[in-house]
Amino acid sequence: MSIVIQLDVMMAKRKIGLMELAEKINITPANLSILKNNKAKAIRLSTLEEICRALDCQPGDILEYVEDNDGE
Repeated sequence: MSIVIQLDVMMAKRKIGLMELAEKINITPANLSILKNNKAKAIRLSTLEEICRALDCQPGDILEYVEDNDGE
């Protein structure tokens, strides 16, 4: 996977739990957990916007590009 979701890191920095963030952004805890554990295949921009608003951060604070080493 080339895009890594660092939501757990930002949540720890902001000292906010899964249930509290899920409530703030109006998403189910199960779906937020999928994002938090880097299991998601996609994320809606509206969801990303709500996460950034709730955590007072930029998308780049949550999303990271990591080059695949499959070609080696």
